[in-house]
Amino acid sequence: MMDFGKIAVELVIGFFALFLITQLLGKTQITQITPFDFISALVLGELVGNALYDNDIGVVKIIFALGMWGLLVFLLETITQKVRKTRGLLEGRPSIVIHKGIINKKELKKSKLDIDQLRHLLRSKGAFSIQEVEYAILETDGTVSVLKKHPYAQPNNQELNIPVKSVTLPIPVISDGEVLMDNLDEFNLSEQWLLNEIKKIGYHTPQDIVFAEWEEGKPIYVMPYSEEDTTNN
Repeated sequence: MMDFGKIAVELVIGFFALFLITQLLGKTQITQITPFDFISALVLGELVGNALYDNDIGVVKIIFALGMWGLLVFLLETITQKVRKTRGLLEGRPSIVIHKGIINKKELKKSKLDIDQLRHLLRSKGAFSIQEVEYAILETDGTVSVLKKHPYAQPNNQELNIPVKSVTLPIPVISDGEVLMDNLDEFNLSEQWLLNEIKKIGYHTPQDIVFAEWEEGKPIYVMPYSEEDTTNN
């Protein structure tokens, strides 16, 4: 029982220590994974994982190791922000894999990417044929940015001479039958206003609704629970 208790304590401490380090280092550690970030994530995971089953390593040593590694990562992130010349080495550089409609085989080979993998990345950006692409850039996080040739590019509102309209953001106000009070408060909306709005379209309580969103100048959008969902509940 003592061993299970020790593992539980170390796991909880390791979990929150990793969470804290991730918060301190910023969201790029999650959303923009560079080769260096990938190595950092692996090492942090190994530090906690190995410590759980090593009787010679205690909580203090776990925190010390995580702290030291987090400090090293933080210092290197600071260096890349301050010293521009180090960014290529530590973060990598984007590669132009399609240039003026022609595949750059040299860059593909350097990036360890084959044609099938490139086509997969292009499809994820809505380009289902290589002949549609004028430029394709392989980013440092492994995604690809695509600039299509003129005949395949989507026209924008300005080109179509569509009158200018204000842009509004849809806000979720009900999720899984619960009112999202934080969202209502942010836009100075009251719960009573929400209840009145859903009653206007035939719903008595938020528990009848799986999702609802509000957008300024538009009627509230409601998605009710299906009969099957109601039966299961």
